[in-house]
Amino acid sequence: MPFRTRLLLIVAPLLLVLDQLSKIYIDRNFFLGESVTVFENFFHITYIRNKGAAFGILAGSPWRVPFFVSIGVIACVGLLWYLYATRADQKLLQISLVMVFAGAIGNIIDRVRLAEVIDFLDVHWYQYHWPAFNVADSAITVGVGLMILDLWFEERRNKKAKQAE
Repeated sequence: MPFRTRLLLIVAPLLLVLDQLSKIYIDRNFFLGESVTVFENFFHITYIRNKGAAFGILAGSPWRVPFFVSIGVIACVGLLWYLYATRADQKLLQISLVMVFAGAIGNIIDRVRLAEVIDFLDVHWYQYHWPAFNVADSAITVGVGLMILDLWFEERRNKKAKQAE
């Protein structure tokens, strides 16, 4: 079984389970808006619900749920196509694509189930807060970061190959 398929069958479900279990835990054990300090002036667990996309974009739109679910499904199909179009040696890119895929599925599940996304990871520096996020958002962010890193490695490999010619 190819590495990319093993990733898709093992890593994606693990990330999805971690994402959904963490959201269920927060939903059952916190009141909406409740915040618990983990590291003073840096990190809290704060239960919020985001009806929009990043930074609450389109939160008030009546068509937000079908729009976000449709975009998410299209993105997931594209990610799977890209995953299976990668070369066997592009392991880092494959990992990144599976992470982004799992994160997208995690947030799609929330949109279908709740019409909004549960966020609870609240990173800040004193009063300067980054918008709260969740495990799925983290998987997407780390996956995109790994994708950028892979692109940089690929560019370096291509430059070395051209110099060797």
